[in-house]
Amino acid sequence: MPTWRRLQENTLFLLPSIILTLALGIYPLIWVLRYMFYDYAGYGEELFVGLDNFRRLARDTQFWDSVVNTFVFAGGKLLLTIPLSLLLAVILNGKLRGKNLLRAIYFMPTVISTAVISVVFYIIFNSYNGMVNQLLMKYHLISQPIEWLGPKYAMITVIIVAAWGAVGNYMLLFLAGLQSIPQDLYESASIDGANAPQRFAYITIPMLGPVMQMIIMLAIIASLKGYESIMVMTEGGPIGKTEVMYLYLYKLLFPVSTGSPVDQQIGYGSAVGFVTALIVGGITFLYNYLSRKMNKVF
Repeated sequence: MPTWRRLQENTLFLLPSIILTLALGIYPLIWVLRYMFYDYAGYGEELFVGLDNFRRLARDTQFWDSVVNTFVFAGGKLLLTIPLSLLLAVILNGKLRGKNLLRAIYFMPTVISTAVISVVFYIIFNSYNGMVNQLLMKYHLISQPIEWLGPKYAMITVIIVAAWGAVGNYMLLFLAGLQSIPQDLYESASIDGANAPQRFAYITIPMLGPVMQMIIMLAIIASLKGYESIMVMTEGGPIGKTEVMYLYLYKLLFPVSTGSPVDQQIGYGSAVGFVTALIVGGITFLYNYLSRKMNKVF
């Protein structure tokens, strides 16, 4: 086939993807890069303000508090999600009756709407008539209801809910990695006298290295960008204790849908979105860099 005709056919195959990328990826990016230098509320005049939005961002304590909350939320979610996902994958990869049904059950939260899950857990953790407080009081573990969505425990509660919704997804990825490990390695180790913990430490974990590296990277990105459950359960409250970066950004760009008293701020929101993307990208780059260094060492 002539090279020119092959090029035409390849271009036709790629054209839908190119159009979608330009329309949904490149154009919005150009739009954000332009408006972060403007004072624009979505209507009226576009006023060029140069770097004023970034100067305001540097002094915006609410945004920087949301950055700290994001790292607390992401760190807590990772500490729960990764070990629990690996544990479930190891258990369900063994000779267990009904393991296919259990896999489907554990994966189910991944396909349920985050909003629905959050509403259900909002009811469960309700301070006065929620199931959690009722059970704890029934068995005399507490003497009065705990404010699970109050200032003291709100972050812990949203971390638990977010981790519960993410475990099934990473469990399946770990299962795929476990099933790719040759069984001959385990049989040889058993013949040599290695027990189950030793086989897990010296065979499973090293062989899962590449898969685990990818899973942790995906989990980091998802945790840093997550805000849906927080928006439904606490709306960033109380008193900003659960406000994360992307929720703060969402409130700037869509204040009506969140009931925020602040007017729509597309210009400042674009600057916040740009800095937020830099933070998430920087953390991802740092993780990839450190993981490559560790691969070379080990």
